[in-house]
Amino acid sequence: MKSNLHLLLAAWLLNLGQIPSTAAEPANPKANKAARATLDYFHNLGTRTNKNILSGQFTDFGQGASLRLLERIQEKHDHWPAILGADYADFRTGGLTWRAPNQAAIAHWKSGGMVSLSAHLYNPANPKGGGLRDKGVDLVDLLTSGTETNQRWMKELDQLAEGLQELKEAGVVVLWRPFHEMNGGWFWWGAKEPEKFIQVWRHMFHYFTTTKGLDNLLWVYGPNHGANTDKYYAGARFVDLVGLDAYTDFVDRQHIKGYAEVVALGKPFGFSEYGPFGSSNPPGNYDYRRFIEGIRKEFPATCYFMCWNAKWSLAANENVTDLLHHPSVANREDLPKTLFTSQPAAKEGMPLQ
Repeated sequence: MKSNLHLLLAAWLLNLGQIPSTAAEPANPKANKAARATLDYFHNLGTRTNKNILSGQFTDFGQGASLRLLERIQEKHDHWPAILGADYADFRTGGLTWRAPNQAAIAHWKSGGMVSLSAHLYNPANPKGGGLRDKGVDLVDLLTSGTETNQRWMKELDQLAEGLQELKEAGVVVLWRPFHEMNGGWFWWGAKEPEKFIQVWRHMFHYFTTTKGLDNLLWVYGPNHGANTDKYYAGARFVDLVGLDAYTDFVDRQHIKGYAEVVALGKPFGFSEYGPFGSSNPPGNYDYRRFIEGIRKEFPATCYFMCWNAKWSLAANENVTDLLHHPSVANREDLPKTLFTSQPAAKEGMPLQ
């Protein structure tokens, strides 16, 4: 009954567009100053009546990640998206790579933009590498010390942490979105028993924050729209922001489901991935005015969005200028400069300049 009342209250607040916006303590109690300022900014977006939805554009995976797509958007529409997205997956090798994504991320951050990262993880239970869409993976093996799967998993975590550490040293705050779309069954970590998945999320959280000291991460819970959108949530002490991934023309609650459940978790909400038409072969002629109109009418708690690349992107569709010029949308030039002026932590033996 208590959870049902929570949902009813959330739904009422959603209809009013009045989700509480008091800034919360970061999931990582040792989060650095820049990460805390960024999280405060997301919470405070809920108190604003304009410039309260951050624009975002995913650039590409691995070696394909760069500023080129954002540059095309700026050239065509006179705005830089507020958030750059990239992914550490290296599909050519079946592994991970972070050099090109980090180069783009650092450049965007230094220009006053935010950074969101994900990783289409290779399957540690597969000794050949790759295996993104493998079935039947036992998540318990990832955390069972001494198993080959555990050894490969720890190596994978170390690879991710190495890339994230470079961003920490550069002063970049990362919206870190691991295990995306975990409520769907198309990736090896997806549609598992929620209790087992939550253990894996919390293990990564503790390894990155405590063992690796990555205090520049804000943790993003990003299920796919549909069923069970709140069932894989690891808890308020392990998540900073929440989102939904959605690929559809129709930005309404009949076609995008699970919104009320995710917003009821009490964290700033966004569309962590959005693509018009569907998850494959879009024609690239979507009217992006429909997207912002649908968000404002049906999803009023939204404070950011991340458009996918290729023919889903802001560079490839119609009326994007109207979207980026909309009074509700904040682009890179609208972000407070003070978010990006914190000095990175010094390496041992190296004083800050």
